[in-house]
Amino acid sequence: MAAITIIGTNYVGAVYAAAFADLGNQVYGVDIDPRKIELLSQGISPIYEPGLDELISRNLKAGRLRFTTCYDEAVPQSDFVFICVGTPASFNGEADMRAVRAAAETIGRTMRGHTIIVNKSTMPIGSGDLVTSIVQEVKAPDATFAVVSNPEFLREGSAVHDVFHPSRIVLGAEDREAAERVAELYSALNAPILITDRRTAEMIKYASNAILATRISFINEIAQICERLSADVKVVAQGMGLDPRIGPLFLDAGIGFGGSCFPKDVKALSYMAAEAGCHPQLLHAVLEINQDQRRHFVHKLHTMIGDLHGRPVALWGLAFKQDTDDIRESPAIDILRMLIQRGARPRCYDPAAMENARREVPEAEYVDDPYEAVVGADALLLLTPWNEFKQADLARVAELMRQPVLLDGRNLYDPADVRRLGFRYAGVGR
Repeated sequence: MAAITIIGTNYVGAVYAAAFADLGNQVYGVDIDPRKIELLSQGISPIYEPGLDELISRNLKAGRLRFTTCYDEAVPQSDFVFICVGTPASFNGEADMRAVRAAAETIGRTMRGHTIIVNKSTMPIGSGDLVTSIVQEVKAPDATFAVVSNPEFLREGSAVHDVFHPSRIVLGAEDREAAERVAELYSALNAPILITDRRTAEMIKYASNAILATRISFINEIAQICERLSADVKVVAQGMGLDPRIGPLFLDAGIGFGGSCFPKDVKALSYMAAEAGCHPQLLHAVLEINQDQRRHFVHKLHTMIGDLHGRPVALWGLAFKQDTDDIRESPAIDILRMLIQRGARPRCYDPAAMENARREVPEAEYVDDPYEAVVGADALLLLTPWNEFKQADLARVAELMRQPVLLDGRNLYDPADVRRLGFRYAGVGR
């Protein structure tokens, strides 16, 4: 059993704090937001993540997990301190490291004895060196430490599953013994463990997200070609995915990727590449195609129903993907803003993300039922593939709309089925 402190309790930190406690460790979750700590201490996750509330509550009751705003309460007691704070993109794509710097400085001032500091947040190449220099400058003379890079590979909406069933554990360190001690924390999970140097470990995370984002942008570019040449991208992707050299994952055409990882990490990698004297043409194209998918989708709506000014349009889905309330870089939010700019009257529904969307885009109308959203609408835009929408009564939807036009931004429905119900239908690349 180890004593662990997790700095930052958002998506990554909250999940890992609860998971490490569930594996039998004594865990502190630390955050500077007292409201978040208050919720977590009651067993309530501040984010929507299936299974997380139950995991937190179970370990609070077992006495293995506690939350605090005080570094002094947690860090001096811990063998391991994980940095799980945000590294959002700045205006030029560079990762904003202010939270990491602040965390490293406070860890350095409060740690005692020997501490292994683990960079779990996605951080630019060289961040292990940065954290090392900050801690070295402020630590007590008798305190010792090592810094290990341990990037996370969780998927929002399935993070609780992913943390207990990792595809691999990547550890980067100049101190092999420190990396092996971190590896012991994961030993019960029976996952492949790769130990390398810190910079290589940091690059593995960026390269992994970049290739997944590239696959999405690739299939979306193929989708636009399919539309022009009367081919069906869904069948094209199926045929491609049967090739074992390619595989089926991340070949779903749609309105593009979003969330807190892919856009940010591709931008950050592109920035780092340019700063290093490289010319990341492919990464630039990945981002450009991703943005173009949103514009193309709104243009398609205009083509189907004409001028959008004053037109009631229903939106199903606001989160960037299903099973999360996260709207960061959400394609649906971009499309919502485009509709408002063109004078449309959007009426929105999402099972989990409406409060977040209402704060971000207050001028839109939000309703508590998907069928209420479509009443009198001139078009329905399916933007997030929640299971609830898969099971929707589309015959009822067609009756409630002023004109039954359905734009399927996730290719969720069978075109022949919805057309038989009287819809004018358009998917992506179909």
